[in-house]
Amino acid sequence: MEGGECILACCCGTAACSLCCKCCPKIKQSTSTRFMYALYFILVTIICCVMMSTTVANEMKTHIPFYEQMCKGIQAGEMCEKLVGYSAVYKVCFGMSCFFFLFFLFTIKINSSKSCRAYIHNGFWLFKLILLAAMCSGAFFIPDQDTFLNAWRYVGATGGFLFIAIQLILLVEFTHKWNKNWTAGANHKQMWNGLLALVTLILYSVAVAALVLMALFYTRSEGCMYNKVLIGVNGGLCLFVSLVAISPCVQNRQPHSGLLQSGVISCYVMYLTFSALSSKPPETILDESNQNITICVPEFSQGLHRDENLVTGLGTTILFGCILYSCLTSTTRASSEALRGIYATPETELSCFLPLTADAEEHIEKRGGQTVIYDEKKGTVYSYAYFHFVFFLASLYVMMTVTHWFQRSSCVFLFSSFFPPCYK
Repeated sequence: MEGGECILACCCGTAACSLCCKCCPKIKQSTSTRFMYALYFILVTIICCVMMSTTVANEMKTHIPFYEQMCKGIQAGEMCEKLVGYSAVYKVCFGMSCFFFLFFLFTIKINSSKSCRAYIHNGFWLFKLILLAAMCSGAFFIPDQDTFLNAWRYVGATGGFLFIAIQLILLVEFTHKWNKNWTAGANHKQMWNGLLALVTLILYSVAVAALVLMALFYTRSEGCMYNKVLIGVNGGLCLFVSLVAISPCVQNRQPHSGLLQSGVISCYVMYLTFSALSSKPPETILDESNQNITICVPEFSQGLHRDENLVTGLGTTILFGCILYSCLTSTTRASSEALRGIYATPETELSCFLPLTADAEEHIEKRGGQTVIYDEKKGTVYSYAYFHFVFFLASLYVMMTVTHWFQRSSCVFLFSSFFPPCYK
């Protein structure tokens, strides 16, 4: 099959997507499918970041002569205020989340890659892109925008909270495999023991340094009680998790458990704590001259939102890391079984980085350029429905992260260690 026919079959048919280049390495059908969905997700995420950028909006107003007339023509306001800012991000993410939720419902209980629904899941990429664009665009025509935004804000906050829990599962699963592989290597070379100890030390050093810096910049001797409670409780929980990870009862049940997992989780909890502290509205007190002064926020970030931009950057990096991990491994089935309390079998832990087995080699087919390995001939290697459900929650998480968990009303700050608070 020639390159043009390969692209046509990928976009408009059921053929697996490849880069149509012989110099590219072999790619599994399941990996290429997840990569394409991740590509759609990243594309919409970038659009959301552009919509939230005041720099981009100002540059468009300055350099496009007919900008104001164009905005009036498409009924987006005098300065296209309906196409920028948090409300626009909410609408675009609403369309993307509906897209993945629709495929979640469509792919429930698919166990064979030869079914009609599986063919739709693994192909027709051009039509899916058109459907995604239509859903994101159609959200701008929803009537009663204020009611929609207020209701969707709570849905986004709930979905973002659930995705944070799934991120924890993915991190634990990743570090468990990491620790297992390096521990197995230590049986042959002691160098792996040294590397394991070094990485664990670095992780705990980062967590402790983050805890100390947050205590210095976000607390003071008087006031900031919420911040002190949050930092103290989360720091104590990280210590408790570390002690549990090396306790005899856990070691007997899970011999590959150790401080590496708790170190990664401690760093992630510190990020969540930092996200909560940076999103919390600042407090004001009277100084000796009876003037209001702002406390509980770093002096360098007042009025600049530098800490919020850092939170957004870190959150997006962690999100893309989890998405990449989900695309390059068969973790989606293992994670969905973990949510139900079922341990992953060796078959569900296959990674695309592992050497190809003889069984997998039997299903290699060439379609003009890059070699595609059809690794789902005997059945699906990951849960389609769970994969789309994770992306549905990730869409809500992106919406809340990009908009700094924006909410006009106040919320309970004590839940912010796992549920970042509202931004005013």
